[in-house]
Amino acid sequence: MSILSNLPNRQSTRLKTYDYSLEGSYFITIVAQDRLHLFGKIENSEMILNTVGKIVEQEWKNSIQLRSNISLGEFIIMPDHMHMILTIDHQVTNDENLEEWEHSNPKSPSQTIGAIIRGFKGACTKKINLFFNSGGELQFAPNDELQFAPTFYKNKIWQRNYYDHIIRNQADYNRIAQYIIDNPQNWKKKISSINTTS
Repeated sequence: MSILSNLPNRQSTRLKTYDYSLEGSYFITIVAQDRLHLFGKIENSEMILNTVGKIVEQEWKNSIQLRSNISLGEFIIMPDHMHMILTIDHQVTNDENLEEWEHSNPKSPSQTIGAIIRGFKGACTKKINLFFNSGGELQFAPNDELQFAPTFYKNKIWQRNYYDHIIRNQADYNRIAQYIIDNPQNWKKKISSINTTS
């Protein structure tokens, strides 16, 4: 069974009593608005990022420059979604938090997973909007594999919510990391399954 087989559609999966600023590793999935293939295409079981996908990749890597208390694990940008492992290495103290907020805008002063993902999504949207507003064009023409054209885009990149899973132990971490690595080669199976059920 897929890790995401029971993923609810646009409903919060947050645990109401859990502190999402705690040290630990988290598996996060975020999805492109309307499931458009905004970020590139799969060729020979390999993800080929277009310009938008490369912006997303760079902004994710920038996360560790903006927040001193996190590290990035395995991640993959797929045509219409992104999976990543994010680790909070330590909780930020109030003094550390205030100093980072004052000297490194634009960052949320909150140090929760939700704040980190919101900041990342906002940075991606801003950079991608700048790219299109400056007359940039994607390397790929819209086709069956890349369902994207600026007329469909409307300045919105991501669906409103995200899926998260608190990684409990090393075995859980290893299983999820492998799932992320295997995503491109499993893409055709996923598309076939969607096509046969619709």
